[in-house]
Amino acid sequence: MRRPQRLSFIYLSLFVALLLTVMPMPQLVKLARPDWALLVLMYWTMALPQRVGVLTAFFTGFVVDVLVGTVLGVNALAFSVVIFVVAQHHLKMRNFSVIQQALLLGMLLALYQLLLFWLSHFLTGVYFRPQYLWPVLTGMLVWPWLFWLLRRYRRQLKIQ
Repeated sequence: MRRPQRLSFIYLSLFVALLLTVMPMPQLVKLARPDWALLVLMYWTMALPQRVGVLTAFFTGFVVDVLVGTVLGVNALAFSVVIFVVAQHHLKMRNFSVIQQALLLGMLLALYQLLLFWLSHFLTGVYFRPQYLWPVLTGMLVWPWLFWLLRRYRRQLKIQ
């Protein structure tokens, strides 16, 4: 497979994650929806930090802002901060087991939710509710399967 086709799989996986982000769901389930785009960005940043980094995270966060209808730049900034942390520590994170990675990514997802709440509070005056933390738990539970799925395709397609 040619190199551009291999790299297009990264952007295809981000596109699917964006679709999962805006897929209609019942309100009760919608509160616990994992942050798909951020999880996929975290995987690709850990696996290929030279290909996917802060600029890709900012652009993806901006697209999430447009798709979800939040204040422009809120998700872009939060995605960029979290992906910067992942990019700085990708070598350490790779050596962890998948369960340890899930726990660490849970903390990073909590940081993302905190940044979202903080920015939204100052811009629009929303108040914190404990339901904001459900995506952290579901993201931690989804991580092992997402990791194994993306790793399988990365190795199968020989993406480097």
